[in-house]
Amino acid sequence: MYGLVHEMADDGIDVAVACRVLNVSRSGYYDWRGRPASAREQENTLLLKLIEEIHADEDMKTYGAPRVHAELVLGHDLQVNQKRVARLMRQAGIQGLYRRRRSWTTIRDPHAIPAKDLVNRRFTVDGPNRLWLTDITEHPTVEGKVYCAAVMDAWSRRVLGWSIDDNMRKELVVDALGMAVLRRNPMDVDNNTIMHSDHGSQFTSWAFSQKVYDAGLVPSMGSVGDCYDNAMMESFWERMQLELLDSQVWFTRDELANAMFRWIESWYNRRRRHSSIGMLSPIEFETRSTGSDRPG
Repeated sequence: MYGLVHEMADDGIDVAVACRVLNVSRSGYYDWRGRPASAREQENTLLLKLIEEIHADEDMKTYGAPRVHAELVLGHDLQVNQKRVARLMRQAGIQGLYRRRRSWTTIRDPHAIPAKDLVNRRFTVDGPNRLWLTDITEHPTVEGKVYCAAVMDAWSRRVLGWSIDDNMRKELVVDALGMAVLRRNPMDVDNNTIMHSDHGSQFTSWAFSQKVYDAGLVPSMGSVGDCYDNAMMESFWERMQLELLDSQVWFTRDELANAMFRWIESWYNRRRRHSSIGMLSPIEFETRSTGSDRPG
């Protein structure tokens, strides 16, 4: 019971109030507090030290309690309650970051004829290469803006292709799609892979449309000006915004481009834990599900 008083006191509740609520004496609490640490307290000390080590990792510093808990259980093979992890983090002042909405990037071509929406906000699929998503984001540096296009498999959340440049001409999205096609070769897939995007002029361009058809993909586009029609890609960009782009001032385009490359390939695809796929990374999820890190 005195341990609960101690936890309440750590949460900012007056000791006298906590003792009165729990019907224990203050003198008994202070006597208890002077004793050697219990086994539970020693475990909490060691657990907090490991939590601090996880959060000190440059890539994991944005993790909140759910992902720190997943790292403890899946990465360190510890059986620990998530509420306990959350309490220790709260008491130590350790917290994750919360993403904010980004500004709209692509510009619609009013003269283009868009493809039909074959997704209708249904992003759940039962295997690889059923549904690919693509979009563009931008971020400033002192030198000027950097643009990044990405292609994602909705099944595993893995970024299959990406392209980074100082402009967002059609070549940006064509190159990103080209990388995805080389990695997965959708022509070899029995089902037709849907390629879903917004109405940006890059995605309605002849060059991108031709690349889609040549790869055996089926084009799909959401409604005009509605971010929810490509919500999974929007969520991906918001994570990048939070965990990388807003983490510092970027001075040169090359500096930011290199950081984007490392974040996508070394962190997001290989190590970042996703709640929607059992707190696994995209590549780990693919490997466990298919026995290969290159399904399809």
